[in-house]
Amino acid sequence: MTHRLDEIAAALSARLEGDGALRVSGAAEPADAGPDDLALAMQPAYAERLGGGRARAAILWEGADWRALGLEAALFVQRPRLAMAHLTSILDPGPEIAPGIHPSAVVDPTAQVGEGAAIGPFVLIGRGVKIGARARIASHVSIAEGALVGDDALFLNGVRIGARVVIGDRAILQPGCVIGADGLSFVTPEKSGVEKARESLGDQGEISAQSWTRIHSLGAVLIGDDCEFGANTAIDRGTIRATRIGNGCKIDNLVHIAHNVVMGNDCLLAGQTGIAGSTVLGDRVVCGGQTGIADNLSIGSDVILTGATKVVSNVPSGRVMMGYPAVRMDQHVEMYKALRRLPRVLREFAAAKKAVPNQGPDH
Repeated sequence: MTHRLDEIAAALSARLEGDGALRVSGAAEPADAGPDDLALAMQPAYAERLGGGRARAAILWEGADWRALGLEAALFVQRPRLAMAHLTSILDPGPEIAPGIHPSAVVDPTAQVGEGAAIGPFVLIGRGVKIGARARIASHVSIAEGALVGDDALFLNGVRIGARVVIGDRAILQPGCVIGADGLSFVTPEKSGVEKARESLGDQGEISAQSWTRIHSLGAVLIGDDCEFGANTAIDRGTIRATRIGNGCKIDNLVHIAHNVVMGNDCLLAGQTGIAGSTVLGDRVVCGGQTGIADNLSIGSDVILTGATKVVSNVPSGRVMMGYPAVRMDQHVEMYKALRRLPRVLREFAAAKKAVPNQGPDH
């Protein structure tokens, strides 16, 4: 499928110069662009690479001379990454899932499948499930009893949805995502070493052999509208109340959200982030990759946690945190600078100590 350049310009709110009737079928980096590609050269550093490709049109930075770059047309945008979002939406054909219900799918007679939904091969839909209009469910997805799936949802291959899970409209779940498995809830007959160590900040006391007894997960998972979940991400159901994810949250691959977590709207979590049980996140919280957040904490709105940050205490709204244990980013940078200076300071201290005459007790 091809697109006219003037149509793309309108969709991106871009300024068009040159031949708007030019048609492109895809996007490419400048050096790899062919004659039917729109080259993405949004910074001056990419100018040289345009010469290595065969692009006739490109998205350029403001002030670029597109004619001198050998192009027939160019688009100019105010915010390149936002333009990328709109452009990729136009060019992405999406997964191929045939409309209707595939003959190999198993759909419980009590389930309801919305108008225009597409159910792929070997999908299992349980008792009382409701699938919204125009939802697309790829092959080998299973949706357990009582789950509700909103309109225009997209579940890719191998997604697993547990019982009574509620997922809002326009959700996107990447392959292998698991929503609604049981949480990690176990207890010992007597107070465990973990409990004692937490209370005493390190002392387990007298240790006795004990086995773990399972606490069953009776809650569900409630997910708002416009959420996306990456491949192999897992969100556990609550113990009694539901685990909750707000509207507009975007979660990367290999993220684990434990039971009873409550997450606000428009949060962004990068890969390998882990949030322990019963922690509450405000709105627009951003977690870099491998962020870890301990259980039963409160993280305010508009908090940014940089990559590999480990949070062990509450964080007020608006903070930018870094390190382990997490401290304000500016404070962490100062601590790091001080640590780098420490060997030199110790050498200077040792030299100064040698320079001081050794005086006995009588002096």
